[in-house]
Amino acid sequence: MGVEKKYSILLYYKYVTVADPEEVRVTQRKICEKLGLMGRILIAEEGINGTVEGTTDACREYVAYMQADARFAEVDFKWSEGTGTAFPRLSIRVRPEIVTTGLVDKDVGPLHAKTGKYLTAEELYEWYEQGREFYIVDMRNDYEFDVGHFRGSLFPEGLYHFRDLPNNVEKIAHLRNKTVVGVCTGGVRCETASGLLIKYGFEDVYQLHNGMHDFIAKFPNSYFEGKLYMFDGRETWAFGADLPGHQVIGKCRVCGVESEHFINWNDETGIRKHGIVCQSCCTQGKVILQHGYKRLSN
Repeated sequence: MGVEKKYSILLYYKYVTVADPEEVRVTQRKICEKLGLMGRILIAEEGINGTVEGTTDACREYVAYMQADARFAEVDFKWSEGTGTAFPRLSIRVRPEIVTTGLVDKDVGPLHAKTGKYLTAEELYEWYEQGREFYIVDMRNDYEFDVGHFRGSLFPEGLYHFRDLPNNVEKIAHLRNKTVVGVCTGGVRCETASGLLIKYGFEDVYQLHNGMHDFIAKFPNSYFEGKLYMFDGRETWAFGADLPGHQVIGKCRVCGVESEHFINWNDETGIRKHGIVCQSCCTQGKVILQHGYKRLSN
């Protein structure tokens, strides 16, 4: 019998000026196909944002390839254990942004020197331990928040998608003079979101460096409760999910029972929904199920 392959997943991004995104797309496809990597990579003139899976050795080679490119040499790669089936294919695309914001004439983010101050996982943990006054603002989509989030974090009502933030920022206007920490999965969305908060008059804005992924890896089952929603075949993930102290905080949107089971469905008006619906409600026909790939794009 052969040696069982070990798989890893890399989550990464870098805001950096890319003069020719199409050239990067071509070279990225070549190296990923050579190494047998699957996943999604977005490239824009403002940088790169990717999640790829492959054998652990292949992922190491990919990191070395990226570090040899001056534009991407300082990328922080978030590692986690893979399954070998997290992605059905390799998708590498050129887009106007590496995270869709819908902002016209975007003037915030690292390339505009308008973004929140970095706060490391260790520093955030210490803030919780000290009982310091600060306010976590979750910058993700509603279904991501439902399955896992930081203790005491705020999720502005009506923020169903990240792109809704500009229209909902007034709902947290009472925090303009407080210490605010923006959080998201791997850190990329907060680069822009924290800049928006500064633009809209928030005075003391931080962003969690390397995102929730880094915090969970270093401090499992502590101040992040539940699981982290992942845009791949794992669906949800957390270090220490099988250890004492792990909490299931997700609840079925139909009956309210604890659950971490995600589906796509149509509501009574025919609008497409994505979120937690328990197996029982699905089998009892309490929702109109959609067919096809369950996860939405990031």
